[in-house]
Amino acid sequence: MKAISLFSGGLDSMIAIKLIADQGIDVIAVHIKTGFGGTKDVTDILAERAKMAGAEFKVIDVREEYLQKILFNPKYGYGKNFNPCIDCHGYMFRVAKGVMEELGASFVVSGEVVGQRPMSQRADALKQVSALADDKEEKLILRPLCAKLMEPSRPELEGWVDREKLLDISGRSRERQMVLVDEYGWEEYESPGGGCLLTEAHYSDRIREFIKHDTFELPDIDLLKYGRHFRLPDGAKLVVGRHQEDNAGLEKIHSDKYIPIRLPLAGPFSLMSNGATAEDKALAAKLAITYARTSPQETYAVTVGDETITVSPFATKSEAQAYFFDAKA
Repeated sequence: MKAISLFSGGLDSMIAIKLIADQGIDVIAVHIKTGFGGTKDVTDILAERAKMAGAEFKVIDVREEYLQKILFNPKYGYGKNFNPCIDCHGYMFRVAKGVMEELGASFVVSGEVVGQRPMSQRADALKQVSALADDKEEKLILRPLCAKLMEPSRPELEGWVDREKLLDISGRSRERQMVLVDEYGWEEYESPGGGCLLTEAHYSDRIREFIKHDTFELPDIDLLKYGRHFRLPDGAKLVVGRHQEDNAGLEKIHSDKYIPIRLPLAGPFSLMSNGATAEDKALAAKLAITYARTSPQETYAVTVGDETITVSPFATKSEAQAYFFDAKA
């Protein structure tokens, strides 16, 4: 017998795997990559945590489809920010069910806990998730941490899984999970909560501002993760790196939508909208050079795409901040 487990790398998903693997069932931990998991590549960490819990590990990249089908038209709307949690969970289960035959799995496991999250893990929300996953009749979704508080799933009814070895955890407390951590001897695991940029107000604000001016596409997921964000007078987008991590992240973005801005001395790497007006390009060069160690009394040759523009920096960064669209930039 084999099962697929949706895997975030968090504590609950690790425990869900452990509860099933301890019943002699082979588990494949599937991490569904939407693109909104953060700025760092944690694939190796996730693989190690899956192994610790007793599972194989697999990544399924759904970024393009997620943008097209889920992010901007969720049936059940958004949470506090730009997070379509109910639709997102339902979608992830559909993806997992879609690869069951290929992976030889008989059912799907999740680390969800009833009552733990206010939007997606209410009792009624879990039913909505199951409906979105086309699982109301099949009942192939099993939530081991709270299974005893829910109607038995098919794996339990068929005897594939011993229901008595599952749990009845509910609510936001992690006390029982921490007891299990001690029993399992785990010393490295992700702190509870968080993990999705769509739940963060700052990132969500950047999306809302962006879609007022442009179509949100795959490269834009990463663009909004880094740097200081400006909207220039003629409509161009400008992103200026704040530190080395920002610079490295922005340099990895390859898209015809953006052109690079390079300075003649050490300083931030920047990207701006391709097709920007000459006025916006000149302003972008001035803004970018302002965030390097420069003197407003000097001029500098800044490369904007394939053009060289000679500018002086603003006298103070407060002048540059007039073009920020958000307070945290």
